[in-house]
Amino acid sequence: MNEISNIVALRQPEEIDDPLTNILRLGARQLLTQAIEVEVETFLATMKDLKLADGRARVVRHGHGPARTIQTGIGPVEVARVKIRDRGASSDGERIRFSSAILPLWARRTRSLDALLPVLYLRGISTGDFQEALTALLGKDAPNLSPAVVSRLTAEWQGEYERWQKRDLSARRYVYVWADGVFLQARMEDHGECMLVLIGATPEGKKELIGFQVGVRESAQSWRELLIDVKQRGLQIAPEIAVGDGALGFWKALDEICPGTRHQRCWVHKTVNVLDKVPLSVQANMKTDLREVYRAPNRTSAEAAIEVFAEKYRAKYGRAVECLTKDRDALLAFYDFPAEHWDHLRTTNPIESVFATVRHRTVRTKGSLSPTTAKLIWCSSWSSPHQRPGGGSKAQISCRRSSQVSDSTTASRSSKSRQTTPPDHLVTQNPA
Repeated sequence: MNEISNIVALRQPEEIDDPLTNILRLGARQLLTQAIEVEVETFLATMKDLKLADGRARVVRHGHGPARTIQTGIGPVEVARVKIRDRGASSDGERIRFSSAILPLWARRTRSLDALLPVLYLRGISTGDFQEALTALLGKDAPNLSPAVVSRLTAEWQGEYERWQKRDLSARRYVYVWADGVFLQARMEDHGECMLVLIGATPEGKKELIGFQVGVRESAQSWRELLIDVKQRGLQIAPEIAVGDGALGFWKALDEICPGTRHQRCWVHKTVNVLDKVPLSVQANMKTDLREVYRAPNRTSAEAAIEVFAEKYRAKYGRAVECLTKDRDALLAFYDFPAEHWDHLRTTNPIESVFATVRHRTVRTKGSLSPTTAKLIWCSSWSSPHQRPGGGSKAQISCRRSSQVSDSTTASRSSKSRQTTPPDHLVTQNPA
């Protein structure tokens, strides 16, 4: 017997009452159902000419499968799969089957969620905390997001990484290349892994990850192995210029494998190395003088700024002056390229900025990131635009080949070009 009650159920603290989200979920369910129905009708239309011996249609609808819940960006949406029956299939014959492109047979989450979960792991959320972190977005007790499911999803990186490492590069060309070795301390290991990274800029202006591998420090042999591997996979045209820090191993290997590629030393690393050779009280003024060099409107002005720097500091801080002047040509090589590219060619920031996310993950989890996982998540985060650390698409530059830019041309462009200022400090220091 039904009883009329005036007791009103109160919303529990952990529950979220959001009428707008409920409406959106209802609308999403209706649209998904309609889209599947259209997909089924289109499939049946392509099979309408198939008939049985008595003239009836061979392929017909056969009701719906059990309703299942799909996790989406607006929470769980319940939907039932349409079933198709092939009435003409014999026991030993081939059966006509229908597979929905919108709702695959075993789908439990949207593809955007599959991409989101590894990114959350990369940002420092452990697999055991996913349920709590996503409750507000997907609803309480969201199914299909257990730690085991998340671990299985992250395991798929391994296959993607192996395919990526073997991809063909014969159709690729990179006019600019950035190289750096990044150290990550993982788990309880007594030494950090050194990841040797190559990023290139295509003639169309897109920065792409060319290759990376774990090396023995930044030795010439480790860099040589990486460069040879890239070349064997089809990358035959050497880049115009390579940007790197003061690690001699890379430059030695580069001269052997790509002897025609010019050298550009990273101004961020060089600034840190120069300032490391003077007292703290002098560093602020010296850093300002260094900026006058790499911010100069043309190469002639930069050369003059170096001479002023040397004359000003040589008497008392000779080691700092020697650190700067010994790499003069490599530090000013970017002036021989279009002025709009100078911001990109002065530093190895394309590598440093992306690896900051992996370092963040290692710090947040107190070193719980394994060396293997570190490689996989970084490769996944860079190679997929919607997962790339820092958000958005790859930085783009116009890399059309051009002749050497004259001083007068670069001077006129300098007022319009943005200038990159090295940060006040770096976490690590590299050899000068």
